[in-house]
Amino acid sequence: MKKENFVSLILGTIGVMFFALGMCMCLISEWNAFQQGIITGAIGLVVLFIMLIVRRKMQGKTAIQLNTKTIGTTVLGIVGALVLGVGMCMTMVWQNLMIPGIVIGIIGIVLLLCLIPLCKGLK
Repeated sequence: MKKENFVSLILGTIGVMFFALGMCMCLISEWNAFQQGIITGAIGLVVLFIMLIVRRKMQGKTAIQLNTKTIGTTVLGIVGALVLGVGMCMTMVWQNLMIPGIVIGIIGIVLLLCLIPLCKGLK
């Protein structure tokens, strides 16, 4: 395993765990930890952003270039993750919304799967 992949693995795992825990803290009302969840989720996002910068630097690439493809890909990823998360909440947290939650979750998964050909391209 290359060093850049290992560093990305560690930072990505830490960032995603903080972000996911923060989302759970915000969305599960029984925990009464909405503000703490926002802080925890923000920490996760900062770690993921640091991971992106460190990985690009280790690969010898330039800083992130903001163009329409980068912005569109980022927006699609955010929307897909939010739609998947809403579907999960509908099935696990909210009452009597199992079937609509499954449908919305599948739509979120499809949106996230659209990122693969968008980022890597079709060959």
